Amino acid sequence: MKPLFHKVPVKLQSSFSIRHDVKPNFGTIWHYHPELELHYNISGEGVKFIGDNISNFSPGEIILLGENLPHTWRCNEEYFQGTPDLNIEAIVIHFLPDCLGKYLLTLPEAYLIPKLYEKAKSGMIFYGATKEKLARLMVSANEATNLDKIIVLLSILKTMAETEEYKTIVTGQTAFYQSTESDTIRLNKVCTYTLSNYKKDITLEEIASISNLSVTSFCRYFKMMTKKTYYDFLIEIRISHACRALVEDKLPTEVICFDCGFNNVSNFYRHFKKVTGITPLEYKRKYLSKVKQA
Repeated sequence: MKPLFHKVPVKLQSSFSIRHDVKPNFGTIWHYHPELELHYNISGEGVKFIGDNISNFSPGEIILLGENLPHTWRCNEEYFQGTPDLNIEAIVIHFLPDCLGKYLLTLPEAYLIPKLYEKAKSGMIFYGATKEKLARLMVSANEATNLDKIIVLLSILKTMAETEEYKTIVTGQTAFYQSTESDTIRLNKVCTYTLSNYKKDITLEEIASISNLSVTSFCRYFKMMTKKTYYDFLIEIRISHACRALVEDKLPTEVICFDCGFNNVSNFYRHFKKVTGITPLEYKRKYLSKVKQA
């Protein structure tokens, strides 16, 4: 999708931005910015779009995004209903690569930091003891002032640069483009409609009309912007919801299959393995075993 450029607000007296958000949702704008972003999702659930990756997000996730990596966190529909007691909560840090001075990156003692920034271009999601440590540090960073704020940021960078407890998010080389406002509005309409209607059959004629394009123009446009077909996009949305339902472990796999918009079980199994690399049963066992170990 064509991302929209986002100007991250930074106070004049600050070298980087840190904020603690408590609000109804994360919005829906697919965007990018030259700053790296460290995102700690304290509460809130939905589907995240990062580069060419579509997957669920849930409380406790900590993700580092590299420079100009397009992203959006799209909350589940209930977060858009105006329910007073239902909010997201997150601590978000934005910083330019040289926010602490250009010479820091050239110091021999700091050689791991440029390597971290390179890995961040594909997105990094942290787990294990590293995630727990980063959560504590980000809370401290939000409360710190003056030099203490710089010291905590350096501790955060050190923790991320030295750890092996992370997974890469973006799976392939994706070309990203600047967008016009009309591009962004059109793709947000497609995304919003798909997330609201993925359980039913969505025809190309239907989604093309949402975009105010002919079917041929829509297919060409969507493939050019996202590097995938609309049906591939729809399947990934359905599989992401199936993954959430599997780990909740409340419904049989066959029920989840039809509840996520698939017409038959064999089709569901085939697409699930194509997207995740494993079967639904293997996915559930893998997740539940991690929960027991924790």
